[in-house]
Amino acid sequence: MNLNFKRLAAAAAFGLCLVSSAFAQDGWSRTDKDIEKAVSVDTLKKGKYTLVFINKSADFDLAIKKRLEDIFFINYPKQAKLYNKNTMEKVIFVMDPAYDGIAAAGGGVIRFNPAWFKKNPGDVDIVTHETMHLVQSYPNGAGPGWITEGIADYVRFTMGVDNKGANWSLPEFQESQSYTNAYRITARFLYWIEKNKKKGFVQKLDAAMRSKTYTDEFWKANTGKTVDQLWDEYKKNPKI
Repeated sequence: MNLNFKRLAAAAAFGLCLVSSAFAQDGWSRTDKDIEKAVSVDTLKKGKYTLVFINKSADFDLAIKKRLEDIFFINYPKQAKLYNKNTMEKVIFVMDPAYDGIAAAGGGVIRFNPAWFKKNPGDVDIVTHETMHLVQSYPNGAGPGWITEGIADYVRFTMGVDNKGANWSLPEFQESQSYTNAYRITARFLYWIEKNKKKGFVQKLDAAMRSKTYTDEFWKANTGKTVDQLWDEYKKNPKI
C-alpha cells in the first residue's frame, strides 16, 4: 500500500499498521538486498522461534532495538499458541530508513520505519500488532479487512507489554463509530463481545478467517445475534 509517512503518522493515532500484500508475496526474497545494505544483522533464537534483525539505520537507538526483540520473544510464542500453532518459526525484522510507512507485515517479514521510533520511542508494541498479522496469515478473500486489523489491535490490547508507555489504549465509544472502522474501534467491540457474549469468540473468528470459512452468518452462529444486532446492543451499554 503506497501511503506516505505523513498520512500514515496521522492514521497511527487510530492504531494504523498495515499488512502489505507486496511483502506477503515476496517478503523473504526482498531481504537479500536489505542484508547488502545493513548496518548490522543479528540472529536470535529462543526455543523454536528465530528472529533475524536486519538494521539498515546507522543511528537507530539500540535500546529500542532490544525492546522490539524482547517483545517478539514474549508475545509471538503466546500468539502462536493461542491462535495458530502452525505459524512460521523464523521471522525477519527490517529497520529500513527507505521505507516511508510505519510498519508492514507479511511473508515472514516485518519492515519498520526508524523515523517512527524517533518520534514515538515508546511505541514498541507495534511488534505485537504486526507479529499477529504473521500469525493470522489469512488467504486472499478470507474476509473483511476491518476484521483483520480489529483482531490485530485486540491482540495488542490484550497482550501488549507496554501500551501505556506508547499512550496507546482503546478509544471510548462514540455514536459516530462503526464496527467496520477497524483497528482500535473494532478491537474494543471484539473485547466487549469476549467479556459479555462469548469467551473465545476472537479465537474462533481468527480461525474462520484463516480457514476461509468466515461468512456474515458467523456472528449469529456463535452469539445468537447478527453483527448489527450485537453492535446495537454494544451501543446501548459499551462499558468494558
